[in-house]
Amino acid sequence: MSTTKKIQSALISVFSKDGLEPIVRKLHEQNVTLYSTGGTEDFIKNLGIPVVPVEDITSFPEILGGRVKTLHPKIFGGILNRQDNESDVQQMKEFDIPQIDLVIVDLYPFEKTVASGASEQDIIEKIDIGGISLIRAGAKNFKDTVIVASVNEYSLLLDLITEQDGATTLENRRLFATKAFHVSSHYDGAIFNYFNTDETIYKESIANGQVLRYGENPHQKGFFFGDFDAMFNKLHGKELSYNNLLDVDAAVNLIAEFKTDGPTFAILKHNNACGLASRKTISEAYLAALACDPTSAFGGVLISNTKIDLETAQEINKLFCEVVIAPAYDAEAVTVLQEKKNRIILVQNEVELPSRQVRTCLNGLLIQDRNNITDNKEHLKTVTITEPTAQEIEDLIFASKICKNTKSNTIVFAKNGTLISSGTGQTSRVDALIQAVDKAKAFGFDLNGASMASDAFFPFPDCVELAKKAGITAVIQPGGSIKDELSINYCNENNLAMVFTGTRHFKH
Repeated sequence: MSTTKKIQSALISVFSKDGLEPIVRKLHEQNVTLYSTGGTEDFIKNLGIPVVPVEDITSFPEILGGRVKTLHPKIFGGILNRQDNESDVQQMKEFDIPQIDLVIVDLYPFEKTVASGASEQDIIEKIDIGGISLIRAGAKNFKDTVIVASVNEYSLLLDLITEQDGATTLENRRLFATKAFHVSSHYDGAIFNYFNTDETIYKESIANGQVLRYGENPHQKGFFFGDFDAMFNKLHGKELSYNNLLDVDAAVNLIAEFKTDGPTFAILKHNNACGLASRKTISEAYLAALACDPTSAFGGVLISNTKIDLETAQEINKLFCEVVIAPAYDAEAVTVLQEKKNRIILVQNEVELPSRQVRTCLNGLLIQDRNNITDNKEHLKTVTITEPTAQEIEDLIFASKICKNTKSNTIVFAKNGTLISSGTGQTSRVDALIQAVDKAKAFGFDLNGASMASDAFFPFPDCVELAKKAGITAVIQPGGSIKDELSINYCNENNLAMVFTGTRHFKH
């Protein structure tokens, strides 16, 4: 039997009618018998095109307020019968079941209804039963049946039946079946997640995947699954790479800590801040951030918590950087930044990030709640005789925000609303501190009067000893070591102020 089949009959039952009219007209032009239900039936009739109500096949009306329309052996027999199976062919004749070659379905908008904040009763009514059953039946029997399971596939179907004069190949039908099973699994996943309260069960379905040029390295394939366009308006530049996206993610999370602060600018490289400063103007903040580490800033990702003006753009334009992100830009600033052909310019939109973080681990996944705690003055507990000054408190909070978003083990030095240096991703906290001291010296920064943040507690006083020798006068850390007193005693003996937050900020 030929695997190429001509469509002679179609069942159409859709929620969204957008884009449906040209399909219906083309099918009518090709002498396809149309079957339909409810609103879709009325839509086809209003086009002046003949349509057979499903009730004429089933001899049974829609019941229960439209909850039951297509669930009938004559409908599903017409979709599921195997045309090369003699028994199926005989039963089709015996029970007067019409052949259905094409099924077009668009499900009730369950996810949109949930997102709208609708009542549970309205949400429940948007759980499609007949439609999802039609999709599964058509997809299962792709050998003989074409299944179009979403408005997103209307144009593909129209092109196909136009170019092939209403005929489909087995490969065509398998492709539609694959897309259909994606629709059904995604739909069921959304419904499950609405009901699910068991945190030990995880289901996720993301429909809008994007192929990247490559992964972390050119020999690795890379993909991004998410709605990038919801988060950003891209104004200019090349396609973002896997590594760009990781840096953009780090930048977005870091600048969120300073969302309600004054003008703040951050420069990141390999997911860590190499420069960050808060000033009266965003131009001053950018120049101060760049001065933190102009070497690492080369090829970095830049992000602002406020609009980028012309003056700031002119300064940025002197630096080679991969990505610039801001909530807004002056028109003149965009013109300047666009002078570099490949520079990516993004406008960050107000989008709520997922409440959980997911990463692969061994042969499975690790999932955790997002770290939504940002240390503030109310969290601080002074544990030393020496109290931090008002400026030191500001710098301690500033340094803590950066520390939280830097790879562990980490130490961060800050002074007057400026990142002085940091030690990142070290195997010991002492090494992180030494790295931060050496880096500050390399760029000519004076650590006298600076504040220090640590992402975890000090089990020994060695870190505060080294910090004191470097000129640090105030320290912020979570506390919680059984040997906290050793560090506290050293600080008391050497006039260092130290505060505990009670919150550890590991970032691996």
